[in-house]
Amino acid sequence: MVMGALDGLRVVEIAGLGPTPFSAMWLADHGAEVIRITRPGARHVLGLDRDVLDRGRDWIELDLKSEAGREAARALITRADALIEGMRPGVMERLGLGPGDFPENPRLVYGRMTGWGQAGPLAHSAGHDITYLAITGALHAIGPADHPVAPLNLLGDFAGGSMYLVSGMLAAILHARTTGQGQVVDAAISDGVAHLMAMISGMRAAGMWEDRRAANILDGAAPYYGTYRCADSRHLAIGAIEPQFWAELLDRLGIDPASLPDRADPANWPAIRERLAAIISNRSRDDWAAVLEGTDACAAPILSIDEAPSHPHMQARASFAGAEPSPAPQLSATPGALRPGQQISHEAALARWQAAAGG
Repeated sequence: MVMGALDGLRVVEIAGLGPTPFSAMWLADHGAEVIRITRPGARHVLGLDRDVLDRGRDWIELDLKSEAGREAARALITRADALIEGMRPGVMERLGLGPGDFPENPRLVYGRMTGWGQAGPLAHSAGHDITYLAITGALHAIGPADHPVAPLNLLGDFAGGSMYLVSGMLAAILHARTTGQGQVVDAAISDGVAHLMAMISGMRAAGMWEDRRAANILDGAAPYYGTYRCADSRHLAIGAIEPQFWAELLDRLGIDPASLPDRADPANWPAIRERLAAIISNRSRDDWAAVLEGTDACAAPILSIDEAPSHPHMQARASFAGAEPSPAPQLSATPGALRPGQQISHEAALARWQAAAGG
């Protein structure tokens, strides 16, 4: 097996939910040796026998409320390059496993994944993806005009959470390797999503975005950027923003551009959308896919979760390994890989890292 880009990187993961294991999975997919610490006898909160997010790393069971458990965890963390945890602020400190408790490992990068961050008025409050999104402006912007819609937990937990924790930790690890000095990575989902909103916030500041739903070019209001129901009640996605792509789309739909009002005027959007909807509703999703997919019409069939792995493009790129996603992105020299994981003893984990460190 080709070594991953992060081969030799040692990470301790304190088991958690959602964005915490996703971050650890991403690091493990790319070659990091991650050891997950779980509570003895812990069951998955959703009742899963196997969580895809737990793939690619070995795990040990430790009771961190016991002195023996904490000492075993400490021995591993002392030898780690990085740690990932998603507890509420202050929990790790009360266990004696906080960022300041490892002076013997000054290069430790301490990754902290929370919804609200380590400080601020809401830092100690409970929350979930949807509530973290709520204060960023993002949730307000998504959905039909009459109510916001939760975008699964992709935008908050994973985009605004996991990927910011991963990128922050990699930046901190590079710094530690240059200077020998680790640091805390305070990854708050609310911060990450606010940052993801940079383009939309910039458009709003420039007067190019209405602060309401279903009124803008990227929120489903524009007829050239949205979804349409087909004859079989499945759907087609259209993103023909640029004029040349719009012209290609109209040509393939059999619409004379001269028969439509000016699409640059938002007042004309409902009429144009109604015209497109009437035509698209006459054929099935897959019929339209045969006409539009792979062209510059910027259109694609909206596939279900079950259908996605079978799409020819996804198969050609090996985007899925069976039903679960393959490591991403694809690196040319050190591609990510799915690796086995198993439960081991903390003694075995410690012995492995002691041997790697030369004692």
